[in-house]
Amino acid sequence: MSNELKKTLGLGTALSTVIGLVIGSGVFFKPQAIYTITNGAPGLGIIAWILGGFITIMAGLTAAEVSAAIPRTGGMMVYIEEIYGKKLGFLTGWMQTVLFFPGTTAALAVIFAQQCAELFGYTATNMTIVLPIALGVIILLALLNNIGSSFGGAIQNIATIGKLVPLILIIIFGFIKGKSGGSTFTPIVGQGVSASTALGHVLIATLFAYDGWINVGAIAGEMKNPGKDLPTAIVGGLSAVMAVYIIINLAYLRVASASELALVTSPATLVATRLFGDVGGKIITIGILISVFGTLNGYLLTGPRIPYTLAKQKIIPGSDALSKVNAGGSPTNATWLVAILACIYALSGQFNLLTDLTVFMVWVFYVLTFIGVMKLRKDNPNLDRPYKVPLYPIIPLVAIIGGLFVIVNQLLTATVIALGGIIITLIGLPVYNYMSKKNDN
Repeated sequence: MSNELKKTLGLGTALSTVIGLVIGSGVFFKPQAIYTITNGAPGLGIIAWILGGFITIMAGLTAAEVSAAIPRTGGMMVYIEEIYGKKLGFLTGWMQTVLFFPGTTAALAVIFAQQCAELFGYTATNMTIVLPIALGVIILLALLNNIGSSFGGAIQNIATIGKLVPLILIIIFGFIKGKSGGSTFTPIVGQGVSASTALGHVLIATLFAYDGWINVGAIAGEMKNPGKDLPTAIVGGLSAVMAVYIIINLAYLRVASASELALVTSPATLVATRLFGDVGGKIITIGILISVFGTLNGYLLTGPRIPYTLAKQKIIPGSDALSKVNAGGSPTNATWLVAILACIYALSGQFNLLTDLTVFMVWVFYVLTFIGVMKLRKDNPNLDRPYKVPLYPIIPLVAIIGGLFVIVNQLLTATVIALGGIIITLIGLPVYNYMSKKNDN
């Protein structure tokens, strides 16, 4: 049996993976956190959706250069290893393996389970209902993705189409039936809230909603034409997502006020129920569940490629098992590793806590990637670059500055969460040192 991943994925799957990884839960659920932070004021929330999208597109334009220049399975971990060396590359992969992918998968499973519970008349806080559903959907998708990478890609394509239905319906009917002249930009923040302090918090929320774009690089080794298709998928997908996010949030505010959206777990469901009635609202909720399901699948499609790559290099415990590929072309044991860790994180039942933790930590490595694009141009000017970031170095610098703002703000205002992510990541250092010595013997 071959342990090499097959080149079976094309632009369609890559593009749907970007959109599928990004449009999932954030656009439907994060308005609640955003308008809670602004104390029921809409202005800063809309600004954050615009600013978060701008920063993300700058990030995508920047990272696409190194993604295309180093189109190997492993994504960001491989880029950072190439630029900064094996130890930092391993630490990137370790963070993604033990924190980012399983933590985000767990957060998505929790919000999926909460919406299922509410759909059937239970409360989102009923853990006896929520936790079994959350664990069950993780295990189900791990089983489906182990059928093969092409099968996982097919799920992604179907779910991406499915998730567009509630978005389109809410946008169209929100503008047709919603109130005209509703407040969308004023006030900027509510009483007692500092705009400068709140901006960092709402950006964390919107950046979670925009996150996932770089992870399509993790399947570069399975793409037929990564040099051409990868940048197209990242930049094209993000531009479409940003437009959708801004428009749908304006539609939300035509149907419900920001203060109302702050009080409900699923603002999109509230809006849908007002537009289409109870039955219509439930139908839209099912569409939202399909959306989250697709995003969950995207993370369990791409995430296991990270421990698989580490295992191929023999630098993670259990490398012999984690490097195995099944008959369908999927890294089966690596998939179960991510799924089991996700189940453990899901036991917390905390959507916002998990997303804040993963967004902070992954942006530390995003910024290293952006800096790495500039370093790689200096250190290896003759490297074949099928795509170059436009307006160099302005766009990379904008991406770096935006990322540093998010990191520093989270360190100052959510110190415990930030330190938790740093500690989990740094545990990877003794693991790397142990495995390196073991391989040298």
